[in-house]
Amino acid sequence: MRLGAPHPHPFVRRKFHRRPAFRAGGMFARAVPVPRLIPLLVASLVAVSGCGGGESQDANEPEGTYRLEVADASFPKEQGIAEQSTMRIRVRNPARRTVPNVAVTVETKGAKAGDGVTAFGQKSDDSRLADQSRPVWILDQEPVGGTSAYANTWTLGPLKGGETKTFEWKLTAVEPGSYSLAYRVAPGLDGKAKLARGGTTRGTFAVRVVDEPVPARVNSKGEVVRGEEAGAGKD
Repeated sequence: MRLGAPHPHPFVRRKFHRRPAFRAGGMFARAVPVPRLIPLLVASLVAVSGCGGGESQDANEPEGTYRLEVADASFPKEQGIAEQSTMRIRVRNPARRTVPNVAVTVETKGAKAGDGVTAFGQKSDDSRLADQSRPVWILDQEPVGGTSAYANTWTLGPLKGGETKTFEWKLTAVEPGSYSLAYRVAPGLDGKAKLARGGTTRGTFAVRVVDEPVPARVNSKGEVVRGEEAGAGKD
């Protein structure tokens, strides 16, 4: 302001120029009427609520009764500490109807009646412990693509009539003792698909874990035979 120039009167209206952002088509060009704004907000909330949730594995599980049978199950009956073993369960569909989602549930029985169960461990009765689960086996590898929403259940999807699928776990024993590891099969997760009567659909492995290496040998087929010293057997 030049020295001696008149001061503008405080109430004189001055002319302002609108910035481009306030012109038509700009960020704040015009307000959205409330009746139109509400549907937009509702649609946004629905979209946000659907993000990240995904569809549950049993969302479209059909109702019905399905046949299954355990074709084969194996797990070494004697194991040593820090020794990795393979538990394998083969499940077959003996009928023509496709099973929606073949599943296997695994439970290690508790040390005494009434104890809670976990897949590969036991519950401790010591209330002072923050985590009362005591692992018997460490899960090194689970069935590929078989993870479900349940910690002790694995699924491998639809199983067509006459076909077989194999569930395989790699486990390392970490707690010596004698254990009963139970398993059972199911045609789905949420109970809509029910298991038909008949056939072998469950079983139990009786396992002894010792605090020393278990004797083993390799047979003529290149397979490891546990519980036998090298040189034993003729195969």
